Amino acid sequence: MMNLTINKIEIKKIIIIFFDTSYNLRGNDMEIRHLITFQTIVEIGSYTGAASKLGYTQSTITSHIQALEHEIGGELFTYVKRNLQLTHLGRELIPLAEDLLSTHEQIKNMRSIHEVKGVLKVAAPESLTISRLGPIIREYSLKYPHVKIILTNGTCGQNQIDLISGRVDVAFMVYPEIKLEKCIHYSLVEEEIVLVSSNDGPDHFDEYKKNNTNHFFITNEEGCSYRTMFERYLLKHDIHNFQTMELWSIEAIKQIVMSGLGFSVLPYITVKEEVESGKLKILSHSEKFDPIYSHMLIKKKKWLSPAVEAFVELVFNYAE
Repeated sequence: MMNLTINKIEIKKIIIIFFDTSYNLRGNDMEIRHLITFQTIVEIGSYTGAASKLGYTQSTITSHIQALEHEIGGELFTYVKRNLQLTHLGRELIPLAEDLLSTHEQIKNMRSIHEVKGVLKVAAPESLTISRLGPIIREYSLKYPHVKIILTNGTCGQNQIDLISGRVDVAFMVYPEIKLEKCIHYSLVEEEIVLVSSNDGPDHFDEYKKNNTNHFFITNEEGCSYRTMFERYLLKHDIHNFQTMELWSIEAIKQIVMSGLGFSVLPYITVKEEVESGKLKILSHSEKFDPIYSHMLIKKKKWLSPAVEAFVELVFNYAE
């Protein structure tokens, strides 16, 4: 009689071989690499970009998608005015592909499940990058040298989109209280939002609200949560006595405010050093603004890589 006793290590080998051969390499059956191609096109937004990232020819990328479409029974992408867009079927495939690829990744790493290595992609707004994430990333890099960290800066809304689409593993936001269905969400700390001006400017915000002033509201790009919060307040109270000057970075904003051209609204943590050194001052005001918090988001997955788990744990340690 045949001996059917197989130990756990052998089972793992069988599963890994199964997935490495991508289900079935014969005919038009779906393969893992086809799903990887699909996911890469979704992330980058073009066949050409996906081919470059994956090291394939464009014809290979096309054949992968055609094989997927044949298996599923419908188109995954379409062109609208020369722009590549997902079809309804393509949008439905995204979470299923992500779950399968996450499981595939977990199976490939079964032998080294406790090893912290690979790539960690993090998206954060500039305010958190310059004020809170520096020490965290430095300690993480020292503790886990085999992880390559890719950090991108964007608005809070863009960071959330990048997380849901799979472009990043962890996203940070500075935002009012939020409830999200597609993400695991952690509120970290409440961020104090302050009005700041140059040292020789008015002491109270009421001076800026007078009609005879020509000061600028100096701020960053549209989509920034605390800019949006402040502009909603101005609109609600019919305050429109100053122009908006939009700059590309918090450092540039601070320099222009120091020059006396106007005021800004920023998280205190980003101007703490300048306020304490006397380069900027906090404006007194009677306004009451909505509270804003730092948030960390992780996409809901059946399995988180050790690299992501280690990063999340470190963030919690700093937030305590």
